[in-house]
Amino acid sequence: MARITLRQLLDHAANHGYAVPAFNINNMEQGIAIMQAAAEVDAPVIIQASRGARSYAGDLMLSHMIDALERTYPDIPLCMHQDHGNDEATCASAIAHGFTSVMMDGSLKADAKTAADYDYNVAITRRVVDLAHWVGASVEGELGVLGSLEHGGGEQEDGHGVEGTISHDQLLTDPDQAVEFVRATKVDALAIAMGTSHGAYKFSRKPDGDILAMRVVEEIHRRLPNTHLVMHGSSSVPQPLQDMFNQFGGEMPQTWGVPVEEIVRGIRSGVRKVNIDTDCRLAMTAVFRKVAAQTRSEFDPRKFLKPAMDAMRELCRERFEQFGTAGHASRIKVIPMSEMARRYRAGELDPRIDAREPVAA
Repeated sequence: MARITLRQLLDHAANHGYAVPAFNINNMEQGIAIMQAAAEVDAPVIIQASRGARSYAGDLMLSHMIDALERTYPDIPLCMHQDHGNDEATCASAIAHGFTSVMMDGSLKADAKTAADYDYNVAITRRVVDLAHWVGASVEGELGVLGSLEHGGGEQEDGHGVEGTISHDQLLTDPDQAVEFVRATKVDALAIAMGTSHGAYKFSRKPDGDILAMRVVEEIHRRLPNTHLVMHGSSSVPQPLQDMFNQFGGEMPQTWGVPVEEIVRGIRSGVRKVNIDTDCRLAMTAVFRKVAAQTRSEFDPRKFLKPAMDAMRELCRERFEQFGTAGHASRIKVIPMSEMARRYRAGELDPRIDAREPVAA
């Protein structure tokens, strides 16, 4: 078995200079596509489920599906991650269902719509850290509110996302505050706000430094060289997939995602986890439309799903290669959660704010 915690995986990524794409799933086909791609290129995997995905598929179904993927691909280290947990109960129930990592998004209140203040974020994130570390699970926190620097708001995804317009300062993580947040919460990874957002419609033009503030990533990494950074909303929304979607009856307005070269720039500055959902959805649904348009009499769902899985597998394989993840699965010896729990209790995994030596393997 190869179920791995986020902390161990990102420690390995930091020591070897790569990042791991974190792909969201809702169903079996997406899970198989991700694992097939990983097996092709020997890459470790982060599969994540939002609260919406857990509601759609059900915790029991998701849990057994991940068990099946793990047993089918025993040589691929697989981290199962709760994406955007909104409170302690969401995170605790994820761990109870076999998730090895949870995100406590305290940048928003429990309704997942209202921007929270800093003190609230610190307090709830630290409570989840204490809970998770007791059993060896990892915690990702978020500082700053995910949203667009162009229009000053967020995008709803599976019921998660800030509502209304918020200030420019809230949409950018403050580097000084990031240092204090990591020290106070002891998170294993930190998601930062720099202008990315959920969904396909991230930017109205090819992003530059005014609307995609990679300088924030670089400055936080300068101050927190040993903290694993996370980029959310980092689908690239490839133009060929947009074109295919529209060619076969879709109506997607022209949009721009996060260029791969900007993600690679982030990887050079401490980004170790890159969240991708829209690209996977678009890869599959563009193929659905193509099959429906070209074979109008087809009614077998497998004739839609199989080529859609192939398209998603190819996209995942590309990201594994582009982010440097390929070739590392076989180099990782998974540490059991019980041992990770011991290391947390002993203080061996406490944040090192100032030291620049390599993190533990």
